[in-house]
Amino acid sequence: MCWGCCLSWAFLLRLLCAAAFLALCAVFSACMYVEEDADEGGLRVTFLDVGQGLAVLLEEDDRYALFDTGPDSAGLVDTLAARGVRELEWVLVSHAHRDHGGGFMEFARAVESGALRVGRLYVGPDTYAGIVRDSVLRLASRLKVPVDTVARGSVFGMRGSGGVAAGAGSGAASPGARLDILWPPKGEPLAENAASVVALLEYGGYGVLLTADLDSAGERRLLEYSPSLRADVLQVAHHGSAGSNTIGFLSQVAPQYAVVSVGEKNAYGHPAAPVMRKLFYVVGDSSAVFRTDRDGSVTFDLLEGAGVVSPAP
Repeated sequence: MCWGCCLSWAFLLRLLCAAAFLALCAVFSACMYVEEDADEGGLRVTFLDVGQGLAVLLEEDDRYALFDTGPDSAGLVDTLAARGVRELEWVLVSHAHRDHGGGFMEFARAVESGALRVGRLYVGPDTYAGIVRDSVLRLASRLKVPVDTVARGSVFGMRGSGGVAAGAGSGAASPGARLDILWPPKGEPLAENAASVVALLEYGGYGVLLTADLDSAGERRLLEYSPSLRADVLQVAHHGSAGSNTIGFLSQVAPQYAVVSVGEKNAYGHPAAPVMRKLFYVVGDSSAVFRTDRDGSVTFDLLEGAGVVSPAP
């Protein structure tokens, strides 16, 4: 027998064993990494592409909620189903315009068939008694979805939908996502865009400001109530209309990212060119200003201690 051959085979065998051991280590290491990443948690905020309208999907710990529903016939139910959403803790309709509340009418068949559950409906004190508001409230009654009215001072989160939105200082501000209603004030007879519910969504020290269709007069008054208001992500008001988005308001909020929810080639000319210039100036980076007509649905992850993770450029 050739001793050199034996030594060579023994050496080769040791090399193969070492390689197998390293491969197993790599597999276990990868598994451990995935597990740690899954436990990281966080809040996911997705500005859905619903054409000329607004619908913002919130996700925390496999719980979902919806701020506005976009227009009817935008396929919102199919979009939710494709994302694995079978239950919404709550739906908030900011004001009684079709492009913000019309999509709620699509829920009828899905809820009645058991394909979707809606825990609660929140509405603002919009005094505009139009067909959208009446239809939404009528459908909620038919589907036995509880309805609460929210106004400045209301606070609630993502964990369950079993009670009325509570005022600040109550037990509503549990760990996790927190939605603070900043506008409209209680008792004011506001209607349509002026009555838009404005909410500051907070998680882990980071914030997303949802402004719906608030106009410039409302922006000025909101800053009187909340002079230190700021947010990391801004939903640009009224789809980028020139009747909103004053430079004073944008500068105060000073977002790191901005999203315009808007329909492609819409008849209103949204977003207005002056508004886009103001956004580029305030944000400081044109690649951090997103439009759903060009970028599709836009998702941000808010991670405690890590910040806001934006979409890939």
